[in-house]
Amino acid sequence: MFAAALFDLDGTLVDTEPRSQAAWRRLFSQHGVALAGPLLASFAGRPGKTVLAENLHLFPGDATVDDLFAEAMSYATSAAEPMPGAVELVQALHELGWPIGVVTSGTRDYANAELTALGVRPLFETVITAEDVSRGKPDPEGYLLGCTRLGAEPARTVVFEDAPAGIEAAKAAGTFCVAIGADSSAADLAVADWTRVRPPFSFTATEKPE
Repeated sequence: MFAAALFDLDGTLVDTEPRSQAAWRRLFSQHGVALAGPLLASFAGRPGKTVLAENLHLFPGDATVDDLFAEAMSYATSAAEPMPGAVELVQALHELGWPIGVVTSGTRDYANAELTALGVRPLFETVITAEDVSRGKPDPEGYLLGCTRLGAEPARTVVFEDAPAGIEAAKAAGTFCVAIGADSSAADLAVADWTRVRPPFSFTATEKPE
């Protein structure tokens, strides 16, 4: 049924949401900006610089998006744990001969560091990052580029995602999307083709989605 697989990174392969949310909360607090729930949620699955640009008017002074992003990244220093079963699934797909890749809203250095820490960086044939696209999720550009680099038709590519913006991007690209959002509601994941809520990767590489 499928010929290739693409993975989101944060919240899908690595459990980075607690760390990321703490960093954004600290950034806003340091600048005296109230960070309401909807604003915090808007960072999920989207490029941080894009969200900051949309909300730059909230920050006093003349700080730039790049300044604020660098500051937030300096707060995200704790090690992230892999999502349950994620490494095992990546290894299983690789052993089956599937071409696999990552499509993330993060930077290249960040993505390579996280994948290296998980011990799976050499298993991915391509890693699409914020530097590779002009439009981040929910735009499908990243997933379309990932399919192209893997030499796979979108309809025969399965995407693993956890955030609504990423799921929207995967579906807009024409891929089959598996939502594994352990921290998202069923309503947030409803647009996906198949859902695994908790634990995220409780299926095997050879199990066929219904």
